[in-house]
Amino acid sequence: MKKYNSHMLKIIQTFIALFLISISMDVFAIETIEISGGGTKQINIAVMPYKEVVADKSSSRMHQIIAADLYRSGFFRSLEVEGLINKPSALSDINYSEMAAIQAQVMTLGQVEVNNNRMKVNWFLVDINKKTILTTMEFSGPVAQYRAIAHKISDTIYEKITGIPGVFSTKISYISKNKGRYSLNVADADGFNVQSVVGSPQPIISARWSPDATKIAYVSFEKKKPIIYIQSLVTGQRTVVANFKGNNSSPSWAPDGRRLAIVLTYNANSQIYLIDPDGSNLKPLIQSTHIDTEPVWSPDGKFIYFTSDRGGRPQIYKVSSNGGEPQRVSFEGNQNLNPNISPDGKMLSYVMQEEGRFRVVLHDLQTGQITKITDGPFDEAPKFSPNGHVILYAHKINGSGDLSTVSIDGAVRQSFNIHADDIREPAWAPFVK
Repeated sequence: MKKYNSHMLKIIQTFIALFLISISMDVFAIETIEISGGGTKQINIAVMPYKEVVADKSSSRMHQIIAADLYRSGFFRSLEVEGLINKPSALSDINYSEMAAIQAQVMTLGQVEVNNNRMKVNWFLVDINKKTILTTMEFSGPVAQYRAIAHKISDTIYEKITGIPGVFSTKISYISKNKGRYSLNVADADGFNVQSVVGSPQPIISARWSPDATKIAYVSFEKKKPIIYIQSLVTGQRTVVANFKGNNSSPSWAPDGRRLAIVLTYNANSQIYLIDPDGSNLKPLIQSTHIDTEPVWSPDGKFIYFTSDRGGRPQIYKVSSNGGEPQRVSFEGNQNLNPNISPDGKMLSYVMQEEGRFRVVLHDLQTGQITKITDGPFDEAPKFSPNGHVILYAHKINGSGDLSTVSIDGAVRQSFNIHADDIREPAWAPFVK
């Protein structure tokens, strides 16, 4: 197993870097935009090239990062602006008639100054119809935080328009296999800035973020059997959570971080147990003669959803986190697996197998409505974004694995195009408090 080294501190440093970015508000009248149509109506946004005062012009990509972020959310349609004659970087340069002609509802523009390895970004968000400023800010920080600042701008724009926090500054993880070696990786939400947390010639599976985003629980086969570990991204310390007789798998953190649900073949078939993060206080959740696996907690900690074959084929069930009699949740499709709960607890995502295709579906837990949001044929492991508006999932095309995101209405899908032999089991880190 690859040992933790000091370079891994960059992961947690990236998390806290945004808090070190200074933010100041210029004195302007700030308006609130009025948008009708709800979350399924895309907002036309013109993301202008941010004017960069820097010797190396190759770094002029701030607007590209912002536009890609907003498009990936599914809520915005980034307009083509490269062909415009007038590309304003200051408020006085805006041609509102030209913006209206390309049907822009809002636009963002700004300037980037780089000096002595530090950068300062002054930017604006403008309502085209009202000709008013929605938001204006100044972000500053080291040049190394170029992408982080761009993501922070995207988050601010998203929240200003939707009223919901953006997820562009968050982290994801995934497991890759390349040339026979497995790696647990952490990356930005757009797939950039990849860093390997753990590497091994043996399989690594089932990585899950802790609620405070400082630790990852995962399963490693390095000892020739599945063992559950917890890796700290802050200290680099790795601890064994479960190394019992048989298989130890599928760790899932409770919302308060004080317990994990895990799956053991301790006595018979795969069964769900509860355990403390230090490996103590092991207790069975439910006991049956069936295979129960893939536990995931509801956001309030009251229920655990899981996959079971107790109905003959794999389906999704739920049970009280205190134990009791499970209730079946999914009924459509030949089989359903890989459950995941939205942050508000109202939606369940999972993989449905139907007519030979494995697709990601959304299950409204209040109405029971099922919506298929991917096409398959081999999609797996859907994970909600921390704001619940995007789903990250793995899939195979022509035998090769990759990651993609899809908006919860299924309208916008985007692949990461990661270069590896196989990509599996993504997870999305929660918001850093």
